Amino acid sequence: MNSQSKYDKRFSFEFFPPKTDAGMEKLGVVQQQLAARKPGFFSVTYGAGGSTRDRTFETVMSVKNGTGICTAPHLSCVGDTKKQLAELLQQYKASGINRIVALRGDLPSGMGASLGELKYASDLVRFIREQSGDHFHIEVAAYPEMHPQAQGMKADLNAFKTKVDAGASSAITQYFFNIDAYKFFIDSCEKMGIEIPIVPGIMPITNYENLVRFSHTCGAEIPRWIKVRMEAFAGDLPSIVQFGEEVVTSLCQELLDMGAPGLHFYTLNQAAPTLAIWDKLSLAG
Repeated sequence: MNSQSKYDKRFSFEFFPPKTDAGMEKLGVVQQQLAARKPGFFSVTYGAGGSTRDRTFETVMSVKNGTGICTAPHLSCVGDTKKQLAELLQQYKASGINRIVALRGDLPSGMGASLGELKYASDLVRFIREQSGDHFHIEVAAYPEMHPQAQGMKADLNAFKTKVDAGASSAITQYFFNIDAYKFFIDSCEKMGIEIPIVPGIMPITNYENLVRFSHTCGAEIPRWIKVRMEAFAGDLPSIVQFGEEVVTSLCQELLDMGAPGLHFYTLNQAAPTLAIWDKLSLAG
């Protein structure tokens, strides 16, 4: 893992834009709890086809202003015009945002094959560079177990390299539980001459049904031994939470020991599951 161990470790937390005032109030508490750990940045997701555009912007500014910590909006190109994207980039730039997570994004239901003017994440990365030069640190997605819509692993790796060549600064992976997939992905990237930090995405385990649903959608494999153990717990939530903490903490420790350049936690707007892992790892903060 020499190619990744040369980078400084950074830790970050991801939120989604709350739909209600109560959700926003809850996130206000969560962001303060996580901000106390002094992460490198927070990120805020962006709905399919820009469906949460306004709420993403509001959440980004609320988190940034409420914590004083760098906050990166997700930005997807599906369903948005170049004019809309250029205006949003200008809005973020004027608001002191200097980091963006650039994604292709998913089509909202009913859009059919209408992709917008930019078809791929690499097009979006290139567009951001054309519009804003080096102002933004651009994160892109990486898929150690392959993007669920990719034609194959080679095609997926080539697509990732295209994003890097277009101007990506670093990458965050889809979450995974199979550490060998990450190792092999990093080795493959190194052989292709890809030289950016590739930070593992980490999903705390708190609910088996939700994990199965998320994993089916994004193509993340749940190893059989984890499935068997969690199914055996049935409705015993405390046992599931404890088991999940142990599994994910062990995964994180092994990743850090092998030289991973940090961790990016998918918090689902909850502090406790992530903090339990963070504290067991004794991470700086």
